Amino acid sequence: MMSAIPIGEKHQAADSPVMERRKDFGIIPVPDWLRYDPDTPFHFGMFLNILFGVTSTFSVANLYWCQPILIKLSNEFNVDYNKISKLPTLIQAGFATGLLFISPLGDLVRRRQLLLTLIILPMSLTVGLSVTTSYPAFQILSFLVGAASVTPQVLIPLAVDLAPPSRRATAMSIVFSGIMFGILIARVLSGLIGEFASWRITYYMSFGIQAALVPILFFNVPDYPPKNLNLSYGKILWTMAKFSVTEPVLIQGCLCNMGSAAAFSSFWVTLTFLLGGAPYHYSTLIIGLFGLIGMVGVAMAPLVGRFIDFLVPWHASLVACFALLVFQIVQIVGNGLNISAVIIAAIGLDVFRQMLETSLASSIFSIDPHARARLNAIYILMLFIGQVMGSSAGTKVFLAYGWRATAAMTLGFSAWALLILLLRGPHTGRYTWFGFEGGLESNKKLVEERKRQIGEVKDSEGGEDKEGSDTTPHTENVSG
Repeated sequence: MMSAIPIGEKHQAADSPVMERRKDFGIIPVPDWLRYDPDTPFHFGMFLNILFGVTSTFSVANLYWCQPILIKLSNEFNVDYNKISKLPTLIQAGFATGLLFISPLGDLVRRRQLLLTLIILPMSLTVGLSVTTSYPAFQILSFLVGAASVTPQVLIPLAVDLAPPSRRATAMSIVFSGIMFGILIARVLSGLIGEFASWRITYYMSFGIQAALVPILFFNVPDYPPKNLNLSYGKILWTMAKFSVTEPVLIQGCLCNMGSAAAFSSFWVTLTFLLGGAPYHYSTLIIGLFGLIGMVGVAMAPLVGRFIDFLVPWHASLVACFALLVFQIVQIVGNGLNISAVIIAAIGLDVFRQMLETSLASSIFSIDPHARARLNAIYILMLFIGQVMGSSAGTKVFLAYGWRATAAMTLGFSAWALLILLLRGPHTGRYTWFGFEGGLESNKKLVEERKRQIGEVKDSEGGEDKEGSDTTPHTENVSG
């Protein structure tokens, strides 16, 4: 299982201005065919893209293994349900910590070594989860595993950097679908194992899968130098804070994504209550199998990505927002009448939620190719906040007022996302906060051709130099 790069072809130029480290962690030689050569770009094929998706699947699964087996963990560690119910929150808190303080390192250090570290570290901690008999130790290890399970947040910007511009959205959508599949498969596999065998086998399995991924990643992930040559860790955090208040495209995307994530999370959390009560009265097993509907969203990922690749991202986001509103209305009208309405709404929300998430990310990553890890960290953090907000509010509204009121609330979240999107047009200037300027052209190729012609005119008039490639190290201005 190697990448498409010929083994005999080295990727390091003898006169490269970037001093290449030929060993991972200073001791393990980097395979010759994966070494960086600025004159010979790496080929980002479908195998490597799928590998990124699979790695994301089993990294994000670390956050969800415990959820179906909480009762068994309660019995094993002799703690009450109140205490054990806080374990998923603790793991999510660890993930938020890693998202904020670890994933931005993708703009600072060599991402190949960062990825290997973020697979090996949670893999090693999983051994402790498998064997410990102490609940405090299990809590500490769970928090650390959550913090280290931010591999997808390194892989998404890397996939964008490696993929050709014509298929960047496709590359992102495959990694995003891997994340969705990880949430699904963790709950299904952990529930099945917990039902028929010891819960510890879940963590043994997780260790084995992550251990298998280490050599596969080692022999396939290309090595690149750090993206920013003059940044320190402190400056990385400072520029994240700066981006959060000075970049209209980022703020628009984050607020839009937060509303959509809240609606999506509220729907799936309260779906359990809806299906378990009148008029359906489904068993826990049947309700669990409803999660398999998420497979439709995973299967549609390449098609969703290709659709976005043909459009200016704003227009893909607009299509997704309108479609999400339609499927929210479907659940308001039909959820309590017929199970087909629930299934249709679930499929539609899955597919178009993924389209919105990917298209917004495409817009955000275009802000600065050399800050994609930081931009992604902010974007996913707001998504995380939206999920927490949606699941909490959805549960409270459902218990107090029922499923129809909850569906109306999720419709409001989706309407919020559309409203935020419509505050800025597709071609509005980078630092313009509101309004439409530059037209409404939706064809990405036509827009890029127009920009190319404008750039050629500027060059002929002695304008600014063209931006470097997405993987070329550069010196970033962090003043201000």
